[in-house]
Amino acid sequence: MKRLAAVVALLGLATATACSSTDNKPAASGGSGGGGLYTTIDGNKPGIDPSGSANPFNPKGNSFVGYNAMKLAWTKNHLTDPNQFYPGIAASWEIAPDNSSLTVRLHPNNKWSDGKPVTAEDVRLSIAIAYSQGNTAFSLTPGAAGAASDVQVVDDKTLKITQDMKNPSVTFVRGIMDMPVVPAHVWNSVIPANIWDTIKAARGDDAAAEKAREDITALGQKIIAFAPPKDVSAGPFVLERVNPGEALLVKNKNFYNAANVGPDQVKVLNYTGNEQIWNYLIGGKLDSAPFTAVPADTMARIKQTPGNGVIKGFSPVALGMAFNQSKKPYDNVHVRRGLAYLIDRDQTTKVASPEGGTPAVTTTGIHQKPAQEWLGSELTALEPYKHDVAKAEEEFKAAGLQKKDGKWTLADGSPWTVQLRAPAPFSDWLAGAENIKSQLAESGVNAEVVTTADYPLYLEEIAAGKYDVGFWLIALGPAPYNIYQRLYGASNGWTNIGGKVTHSAPGKSGNWMGGAETIEVDGAKVNPGELTAKLNTAPAEEQKAIIAQLAKAANQDLPVIQLWDYVNTQFVNTSRFTGFPENDSDLLRQPHGVWIQLGMVKKKQ
Repeated sequence: MKRLAAVVALLGLATATACSSTDNKPAASGGSGGGGLYTTIDGNKPGIDPSGSANPFNPKGNSFVGYNAMKLAWTKNHLTDPNQFYPGIAASWEIAPDNSSLTVRLHPNNKWSDGKPVTAEDVRLSIAIAYSQGNTAFSLTPGAAGAASDVQVVDDKTLKITQDMKNPSVTFVRGIMDMPVVPAHVWNSVIPANIWDTIKAARGDDAAAEKAREDITALGQKIIAFAPPKDVSAGPFVLERVNPGEALLVKNKNFYNAANVGPDQVKVLNYTGNEQIWNYLIGGKLDSAPFTAVPADTMARIKQTPGNGVIKGFSPVALGMAFNQSKKPYDNVHVRRGLAYLIDRDQTTKVASPEGGTPAVTTTGIHQKPAQEWLGSELTALEPYKHDVAKAEEEFKAAGLQKKDGKWTLADGSPWTVQLRAPAPFSDWLAGAENIKSQLAESGVNAEVVTTADYPLYLEEIAAGKYDVGFWLIALGPAPYNIYQRLYGASNGWTNIGGKVTHSAPGKSGNWMGGAETIEVDGAKVNPGELTAKLNTAPAEEQKAIIAQLAKAANQDLPVIQLWDYVNTQFVNTSRFTGFPENDSDLLRQPHGVWIQLGMVKKKQ
């Protein structure tokens, strides 16, 4: 997995108000898109497997989100409200005022590409599949927060999904809307006829329930391995053919908004790294490309290509330099603060991510744009950790570090080297690490950059506690619970099961950050993991006060140093098609197939 795919996969992971798609209708039918071939890449799929089937649950499948793979709705990733969406399979929806239920209404005339109607039974079967795939809204862990307790088919085009209010979650609706929907008449052959009896049995806490959960887990593997004989799509396109270099999709004439789908065909090109994407863009081969880390000199070449343009907007992701506090000297907060003062975030961002990031104003755990919404004036009251060598030296001395012959050592006089870890394919992370290494060296701190072969291995090793310092994606909004899970969740020892929060010792149960269970904020001891858990159920008016406490905790305790906040930098070429989103549009947070299915993209006349 490359830099691009990692960010796309983590983008946005919830307050309850009535909501519908009234203001998000596709263009009126009867329009003409003009046809033509649209060429792009899929940010979630570096590498195309020609033997892969059109299975949206298989990571190597040829199911392209927004094109031939559909969800109930497409989240807008609003700054603070995770319950805002564009229509997908669902035409409209209503959320109960207390977030206890979601009623979904499907498009009345939508059909699968084989001509069969899209029905509530398709969604119901897709929900059964979701139970086997680990979706949090469909968790079978007894007492799990936000789990669906009942799925009722109201009529052929309407469903009502109810949340288990014994342990509710504000992310319940988001979890349901984000679920892939597949045709029941194709997938019935994989799903046991008694699946709902098994799901009901799995909700218990006895031996029979454990057996039922094991059966559903085994079913999940069977679903991932399933190869439908052909692609049956409810999206704007259907898979026609695939080879190692590209996948070709053709227009689904049965799609509910087919009259306003501009291109007749979509070609998804293969890539294995950012460099290939840069070359595609420089060669003018792509009509659009999602977020890609690009150095300044390469960006200049991309912009020189006729028709190429850059669109920028908000991306609810930031990059932090995370500490393993079970390793000395990073268990001492003064060491972490000293490093924060030594790193010039403006310089690091300019070197590593000049087009795709803005320097973090400070460490809060939140991207600075939603931080301004959540924290208001309290944001400016936090310690900014501006580059200040004198303050860094004060912090190091407070930690007991010693400076000998211009080099900082540990308290006992032994050498100290900051080992910065980053995955080799992530060009911006590596550039940032090298820049930080140079900055630290200028102030007498030895540092080295160590690379890991790929991102999956990197995640495996950091979770195993093998790194002292590593880069870590944070601020994954818009739901504040998801945001602070990155700092005060399982990776730092806290688990939330059935509304009960427990803390594991460093090195146990995935706790690689090794932070203290309680820290002092404003003179009082707080448990940041318990505060984070409260965000999962607290109403919006209570969330602000909790977030203010957690932002202060992150700011003074520094489990990570927040380096830069991502900018959603994307690429379009207007030589062949027009109608792309503008700067700061929330549509930039959608797969590009969503732009097309909503009727935006038209062939240039």
